[in-house]
Amino acid sequence: MSMTADGKIATANRELASFSSRRDRAHLLALRATADAVMCGARTVDLNNISLGPGPAKYRRARLKRGLAEYNLRIIVSGSGSVDLRARVFQRRFSPIIVVTSGRAPASRLKQLQSVADEVCVCGEGEIDFRAALAWLRAQWGVKRLLCEGGAELNAALLTAGLVNELHLTICPLVFGGKDAPTIADGPGFARLADAARLSLKSKRRFGDELFVVFAVKERRKA
Repeated sequence: MSMTADGKIATANRELASFSSRRDRAHLLALRATADAVMCGARTVDLNNISLGPGPAKYRRARLKRGLAEYNLRIIVSGSGSVDLRARVFQRRFSPIIVVTSGRAPASRLKQLQSVADEVCVCGEGEIDFRAALAWLRAQWGVKRLLCEGGAELNAALLTAGLVNELHLTICPLVFGGKDAPTIADGPGFARLADAARLSLKSKRRFGDELFVVFAVKERRKA
């Protein structure tokens, strides 16, 4: 994730224009080149002109050198199944697209999604069961390393479920402000300090006025 100095990933009106540097965007593609699949939430797909692909040829060659498929799988998450069927991601057919949803998605919507996605997985009743979803992705699609690119509610759900191993964070020299501007992890949040996701710093690098940090997410202690 890229965020401003005050922890925002977009302005209060949810405008998602890129605000990080070219180096940060290259860093994102380098991370994609290490993953079997790239995952993001429906709003991220709807509001951005993105394909979730590996990018230029040098990144595809890097994938092949690692023994990965030339093109990563693409996973879109929506508990209600409300994904824009006209989004750019569905117009680029270079690799399979999987939609993960829940029992809240009506049958009519599932049928529509099946017309544009390669597979639709229903995991959970009222909300997505992410632990079951990731187990299914590994068993059915061989996904061992998954890169999540947001948005905020998806990040929060994965952190809450204890399914995040690392956080790659680029801190950019901007302040957006606004109580309604999204952060890297929104949603209900952790009610108690004791429940918070705890991190340990693995690395840090400065390029220009941006700071690139990597955190390991500590395993939670069992009560």
